[in-house]
Amino acid sequence: MKIIAIASDHAGFEMKTFIKSALEEKGFGLKDYGTFSADSMDYPDVAHPIASDINNGKYPFGIIICGSGNGVNMVANKYAKVRSALCWLPALAALARQHNDANMLALPARFISHETALEIVDVFLHTDFEGGRHCRRVDKI
Repeated sequence: MKIIAIASDHAGFEMKTFIKSALEEKGFGLKDYGTFSADSMDYPDVAHPIASDINNGKYPFGIIICGSGNGVNMVANKYAKVRSALCWLPALAALARQHNDANMLALPARFISHETALEIVDVFLHTDFEGGRHCRRVDKI
C-alpha cells in the first residue's frame, strides 16, 4: 500500500479531512502531520516536518494545504529534494508531475472546491514523470 503524507494549517483543515477520507476509501495509507482542528496555527509548524520527510525519502508524495497554498509551498520548497507545486487546476497537477517530477502538491483551500481539490489530487497521484528532456531541467533545480 502506498502511503501518502498530508498536512494542513487551520484554513486547510476541512479540505484535508475531505481528501483523507476519499483517499482512504481508495485504499491509500496516510500519514497526517496535522493540524488536527480548525483552530488558528502557524503553517510552518506542519509544513517543515512533512517536507523534511519527503526530502529524506520517507514517503513518495506529500499533500500540503493552506488558505492560498503559497505559505506551505514556500516552506516545502526550502528543502533540496522537494519539488512542491501549487496547483488549482488538474492540468497544472498533470504538468507538475509530467515535466517537473513534483513530489509535493500544494492546494489553495480558500480558492478551490473540495471536489476540484480531489480531482487535482487524483491527477497528481496517477500521473508519471515523463523523463527524457525534462530530467535535464529537473536536475538543474
